[in-house]
Amino acid sequence: MIAFHPIYVHELPENHRFPMEKYDLLPRQLIHEGTIEESQFFAPSSIENRYVEAVHCGNYLQRLRKLEMTKKEQRVSGFVHNKTLIQREWTIMEGTRKAAELAMTTNICFNIAGGTHHAFSDRGEGFCLLNDQVIAAQWLLDNKLVSNVLIIDLDVHQGNGSAALCANSSHIYTFSMHGKNNYPLHKQRSDIDIELDDGTKDMTYLNELKMGLERIMKHFEPSFIFYQAGVDVLESDKLGRLGLSLKGCKERDAIVFDFSRQIEVPIVTTMGGGYSKEINTIVEAHANTYRCGYDIRG
Repeated sequence: MIAFHPIYVHELPENHRFPMEKYDLLPRQLIHEGTIEESQFFAPSSIENRYVEAVHCGNYLQRLRKLEMTKKEQRVSGFVHNKTLIQREWTIMEGTRKAAELAMTTNICFNIAGGTHHAFSDRGEGFCLLNDQVIAAQWLLDNKLVSNVLIIDLDVHQGNGSAALCANSSHIYTFSMHGKNNYPLHKQRSDIDIELDDGTKDMTYLNELKMGLERIMKHFEPSFIFYQAGVDVLESDKLGRLGLSLKGCKERDAIVFDFSRQIEVPIVTTMGGGYSKEINTIVEAHANTYRCGYDIRG
């Protein structure tokens, strides 16, 4: 099952660097090519506030809902705030939470949006206002559906918000593999961080990923996985600075899905970033994630 709601496609000012249209194009592409059927989508509602409050600061949430964030805070978040944007965030959060609930029986679920790994307890940044994977992970733990959650974050930018939110949790393990010289300038400490040099190519990247997953299993026994599958690792990405090909990015996805299959745990995948000049490249890379996921775990 795949979470998608029309509110994901939020209207932005002209020339905004966030490629919002991918959230419209990706579902269309997947249906058109037959990778999925329309019946596999579900439209999430708005997440219950209590689930968000389990992770985020109450004062911050109140200011978000009342549109009280300063212009500077909005600029750091990457978006101008309005009621529709805030409703979009609460809907995306429910998309990932519901996907986690469904994955307990289906083994694999997706959210067309999400992967908002730069959101901290009391602030947003980098196009992220709330942290969907940590909210969903905490929901799983609070409801005693799983004992340990692994977050695999392969966006080119470190999952700094996720790392900070989970720093004191013995039941959520954060693994981030990202560009060493890329945003954020001041990085947090994940349970495992692998920092990559500018221009890192397929072979080096994939070998580092395999070794990283092996390291995880020496220290942690996950019973659920969240996968942040950002495609800003591509050589064509305007913000990424790495050197992966489309084939290499697809192989990355296959490694993660095969890892989840081998250890027999459910996995929820969210899309993360992607800023290639050509929107078709972004959509193709994201579509590969779904193709791999359903080939291996579907």
